[in-house]
Amino acid sequence: MKVIILAGGYGTRLGEITNKIPKPMVEIGGIPIIVHIMNIYAYYGHTDFYIALGYKADYIEDYFKNFKTNWNINLIDTGLDTLTGGRCKIISEHTNNEPCFLTYGDGLSNININNLLNFHNKHGRKITISAVHPTARFGELELDGDKVLSFIEKPQLQKGWINGGFIVCEPSFFDYIIDDTMLEREPIERAVKESEMRAYKHEGFWQCMDTQRDKELLEKMWSKNLAPWKVL
Repeated sequence: MKVIILAGGYGTRLGEITNKIPKPMVEIGGIPIIVHIMNIYAYYGHTDFYIALGYKADYIEDYFKNFKTNWNINLIDTGLDTLTGGRCKIISEHTNNEPCFLTYGDGLSNININNLLNFHNKHGRKITISAVHPTARFGELELDGDKVLSFIEKPQLQKGWINGGFIVCEPSFFDYIIDDTMLEREPIERAVKESEMRAYKHEGFWQCMDTQRDKELLEKMWSKNLAPWKVL
């Protein structure tokens, strides 16, 4: 099944790093995070990629010119300042009116992609999002009096759910996108209102790379061979 990856944003919260390269090309363990994401989908047999470009599109295009793979990779420039909904609308014109996966170019997880797809097909709605537990903003201490028993850097919380960014869409969902808009606003809000969205609960690992601190955490996991998202 086709996989749309949104890779056009500025990634400003990563600071100086994204002054030079686009966020999806920031490396974890020497591999751009977008390739880590593509590996997750490829592991489950989905290798038909449609990448929505924007900020520093030429950087991503140059990288994939020399990327040796049997995957089908389509690079589509969706405009510098186009919003996420607008990018999806443009890409949907290239997906032959078929159901597709949709994800962001900055989130990693050990989610089972085919279980997500099966859940979506079972419920028969226009869109299914992955629901994940957010990570804490700060490290967590386990104390016995003033003695530190353990310290966990930005643990995943066990309460509350957020959008994990691994999504399945029917082609009819893209009809909700009118002009250039935020995907997460009017289109998804309408799907909720019309009971056309379901949430697949993923209890396992999830981590986005929003900040330099997030990047350092993911790098540490990779270097210690403790990366839950690693499939190859």
